[in-house]
Amino acid sequence: MRSAANGRVGALRVGVLDLLIDEAPSRGWLDRAYRAVFKKQYAGIMPQAVAVWCRQLGHRVRYAAYYGQCAPHQLMPDDLDVLFVSAYTQASALAYALARLYRARGTLTIIGGPHARSFPADCLRFFDLAVDACDKGLVRDMLRGAFDPGTIVTTAAPLSDLPSVEERMPEIAASAFARGRPIPTSTVPLLASVGCPYTCDFCIDWRSPYVVLSPERLAADLAYLARRWPAVMVSFHDPNFAVRFDQVLSVMERSVGRACNRYIMESSLSVLRGERLRRLRDTNCIYVAPGIESWRDYANKAGAGGTTGSAKLARLVDHFGELHAHGMGLQANFMLGTDTDRGDEPVELTKEFIRRLPFVWPTVNVPTPFGNTPLYDRYLAEGRILRAMPFTFYYTPFLVTTLRHYEPADYYRKLEDIYAVMTSSEMLWRRLRTRESVGQRFLHAVRTFGMRQDLAAFRRLGGLLRSDSRFRAFHEGRTAELPDLYHRAYERKLGSYAELLSRDDRTPVLEPSGRSWSVTREVAS
Repeated sequence: MRSAANGRVGALRVGVLDLLIDEAPSRGWLDRAYRAVFKKQYAGIMPQAVAVWCRQLGHRVRYAAYYGQCAPHQLMPDDLDVLFVSAYTQASALAYALARLYRARGTLTIIGGPHARSFPADCLRFFDLAVDACDKGLVRDMLRGAFDPGTIVTTAAPLSDLPSVEERMPEIAASAFARGRPIPTSTVPLLASVGCPYTCDFCIDWRSPYVVLSPERLAADLAYLARRWPAVMVSFHDPNFAVRFDQVLSVMERSVGRACNRYIMESSLSVLRGERLRRLRDTNCIYVAPGIESWRDYANKAGAGGTTGSAKLARLVDHFGELHAHGMGLQANFMLGTDTDRGDEPVELTKEFIRRLPFVWPTVNVPTPFGNTPLYDRYLAEGRILRAMPFTFYYTPFLVTTLRHYEPADYYRKLEDIYAVMTSSEMLWRRLRTRESVGQRFLHAVRTFGMRQDLAAFRRLGGLLRSDSRFRAFHEGRTAELPDLYHRAYERKLGSYAELLSRDDRTPVLEPSGRSWSVTREVAS
């Protein structure tokens, strides 16, 4: 058994690294500036909590959030006993390279975060331990060397307690501030709840029961921020904020009320209705990102009843208009290419939604089969996952599956069609003329130029599908040979770290979830 202490007595040297991007540092000054202002604000709560727990257990801790400021290993000491890495699937290649680097030095390597929850077996090719769900007791046991390398570890009960914002302030300052002081975009991550009452088949939280965390802790955190850092924004990382709306909002109203820091959150439209919108506005909610997902599926989450198609569009236009009237910035999340999508209808409905609601920022995503979800298990059983595609390409604009009703080249044409409308000069001008704040309009402009890069990627990939028979054969599932385009992109992402991973390392381990997903759901109120 590899011991965390490696023969040491007393405090361990522990590193906690939160990977916020998927590639080595950029050489472009504009990209670096964007990441330093915006991307660093995506730091997660659990890596910060792990750092606090390790410190409370008496260990020497270095925490860092990597957003491209330097080579990520330079953020950590060379002589670590233990390295915790948090990564989402897009950043998995970088996480794997770092694990290989530190394991060669005798460091115990542990991975957590969304990728470890989705693909733990693949993680164990590179890391000693993969963590599904975590709490302080599990951290203590891992540091004591209680688990053999090659183990997937998890807590037995849902998360019920986290370190306070005040306890996390060293980590918050390191990730969100500059030189110890907040900047205009500084954001503090909070959780009011964990889990979700919905069972969307693509979401890794589909099997997590909804649990409201301590109201007393939430009240204390909000009061501390209102007193100590009133200009800092709060980002609620709840998978679905305020499902138990009255309970959560009452805590906010009693503890800080109108003095609450500005906050952003993600919620289902079914929660956002009636008098609740005034209460959100009065507690300084400034941005909401509801999931619509599909014009045919997930109607209960979108608050659209049993409506689909054009009838659903009409209801959504009215609903988003009501939200906008209460002064909130808005984002709508879509997927194109679900098994119920066919023909031009979802494309035309999405374009019409964009044109009629210029104050709503649309995100249109490619369906991605993340592990330990029903979508993944179904696609895997049907042979629809491109098994040679590295995990680092599990994000838009890349297609990692075969779709039920669209050929790959046709699918990319449809994405081009939507993004051409979304990023057009006409839509940008309309967004800049809305009654939103200067900050929101600036964000629309930044996002428009960013999405034009995705549009260029769709056109490039679509062009290859039409002109390159081998590339088309891979995406149609007729060959398992990964095209050179993806090998080159993989190596470009990793930069000097690419030499740590062979071509064989890039092929992921795909296996059925292999668990019983029988869970008890709590009913949304």
